[in-house]
Parts: sequence; structure tokens; C-alpha cells
Amino acid sequence: MNLPIYMDNNATTPVAPEVLEAMLPFFKDIFGNPSSNHIYGEIAKSHLKKARVELAGLINAKPSEIIFTSGGTESNNMVIRGCLRGRDLSKAHIITSSVEHPSVLNPILWLMEMGPKVSIVPVDGKCLVDPDDVKKAITKDTTLVSIMLANNETGTIQPIKEISEILKEYQIPFHTDASQAIGKIPVDVKDLGVDLLTIAGHKFYAPKGIGALYIKEGTHIDPLTRGGGQERGLRPGTENVPYCVALGAASKLVKAFLDAKGHERLFQLSRGLWEQLRDLIPEILLNGDEEKRLPNTLNISFLGRIGAKILKGVRHVFVASTGAACHDRSYALSHVLSAMKLPKEVQMGAIRISLGMYTKEEECEMVAKALAESVKAG
Repeated sequence: MNLPIYMDNNATTPVAPEVLEAMLPFFKDIFGNPSSNHIYGEIAKSHLKKARVELAGLINAKPSEIIFTSGGTESNNMVIRGCLRGRDLSKAHIITSSVEHPSVLNPILWLMEMGPKVSIVPVDGKCLVDPDDVKKAITKDTTLVSIMLANNETGTIQPIKEISEILKEYQIPFHTDASQAIGKIPVDVKDLGVDLLTIAGHKFYAPKGIGALYIKEGTHIDPLTRGGGQERGLRPGTENVPYCVALGAASKLVKAFLDAKGHERLFQLSRGLWEQLRDLIPEILLNGDEEKRLPNTLNISFLGRIGAKILKGVRHVFVASTGAACHDRSYALSHVLSAMKLPKEVQMGAIRISLGMYTKEEECEMVAKALAESVKAG
């Protein structure tokens, strides 16, 4: 099948050939339950342990601090609901930002109906949270702070380390949703200073349906479900060994990519694409922070145009997104761009281009040319 160029890697990534090869034997030959006390179970358990070690190595964590989940949404819910279980909800307080993924914002807003107070800190015109705003929002009842590491729409990287240094004074658990950052930039949990960190495998060449939650040693959350003792009792149920193995293999793959400065190559490609577009199309803006952003992400607005219509005109050449792929297919304005207080014209004209590990320079040139032709054609 002759498909167009894929430029929507923030929505999902392809399963890497190495990852697929690593997981396939666990559907047929190595199929044991890791909890079984015989050779089949022992083999499965050893590979589960290896996958945990590989993922921990990617983020500089201890293997014992890694809990396998089904993905980013489950991990985020585990944190938000798990940190509040057993507490007097009328005295709980959560701080988050206005540009979080719906899998963070919606559980928090749902909980708010049950009593907890919520402070939603704003962002500036570049999608950046001000650490001082987080500090000002802290009260004696603050139970959790959740600020994403990198925004899925603009790619803006938040000052997580600075925020964590503030929160240490108050001993408040700090969670960051790193779903978009893992595999695109180096992520070190010790350097960031976070207590909890969300990982989504399909964002870095593992299959959909597998993710993880980093829980710093000494940090307590209650499980969402009850059952066996798997995953330290925090995520009971027989582990999905093939997908856990895939997540480990993907971790090994992107660690090698980052160690080889692959993220710097991505930044050069995206910067080159932006410069080509800026030269070819006068009425164009880059949304977010030009420097403090994911190296693969460009959120671009075509002034006086509708982004969705522009993408429709180039769909034979490449595919990209007009917003978060989890949203419906309407022209509803992005909550992220709205939170940045961008004019409606800028929001309506926005598209998101997100490169991947396999993106080639000539593909970027084809994308720039196609967009210029689409805009010229009206």
C-alpha cells in the first residue's frame, strides 16, 4: 500500500521492527504466567524482570520503581485517584495546569465534584507554566501537583526541575505526565526530582496498550483495583508479558537513539522544515516556545486559513494533526491554544507536525512544498 508520509508521531508511532521481533515469541513459545512456579512461569518472569530493567535504565530509575500499566491514561488515573484514596476529600487540594492532557484534567475535574479543591495554573503565550504560579497556589491542604513534562500539542517543555525544587520544601508529591517526552528527549527522574512519572509505550515505538508508572521509592499511592499481588499490589492482574517485553525493547531502542544524539538530528530536521515553511509562506506563525520544545514538534498556524482544510489539501502527500488525536473530528478549538490566549484566527489555522525517529530530510522538503502549494491554491 502506497501511504502518504507520516508526520503525526505525537499521536502514535509505528511499532519498531526490533520491538515486534522481541515480542512475537511471547505469543506462542514463551507463554507462561510469570506467577507460576514452574519453568514456563520462571522464563516469563525473567523476561518481565529484564523489561523492567530496560525501562528503568531509560529514565534512570530503579527497576523496583517501575509499575507496568496499560498506558498513559491508566497511569495518570492511578496517580490522581490513588494519591487521594483514604483522605478527607473536603480537605484535599490538587494543583495542575491549564494545558494538561484530558487523561489528567478530566479525572481531576471528576474528583472535584466529590470535594477536593483544584487550582489550575495558567500558561503564558508560549505554553509555559511559571513555577512561581505553582508556588502561589500551594496551601496547607495541597495533596498533589501534576504538571506535564512536554505538551502534546505545542511540544513546549515545562520547567519541571524548578517546580520540583519548590515542592521539596513542602513535601508535596509531584507527578509529571511524560508521555510525549519519553523517547524524544533524555528523561532522568533523579534530575527532574519528581515522585511520579507517566509513560505511554505507543509514543515511542511500542504497541498501543502498554505503559508504565514510575513511583519513587517511599512514595505512597493506593491501587485503583484489588486482586493479586502483581506489580507490588498496585496493578493486580496477570502481567501482559508480550507487551511488557515490547516496552522494554522500545526503551532499549530509544535509549540508543538518544545516546547517539538522535534528538539533536530531529531538532535540526524540524528547524529546517520550519525555516523552509517560513520562507515559502509569509502568513505563518510557530506556536509555543521555539527553543524549549520537543525536537520533533511544530505547531504552526496559517493566518486567515483553517488548518483542517489545509491538511485536507495535502493528505495525498502527508498526514498530520489539527490538534490532539484523542479529540473528535470537529473544528472545536484546542484547549491548549485557548489557554495560551492565542487569537481565534491563530487557533483555527493551527496544525501540528510531529516527526519521528524514521523521518527523512527529503520527506520534510516534500511536506514544506506540499503545504506551500496547498496555501497558494487556497
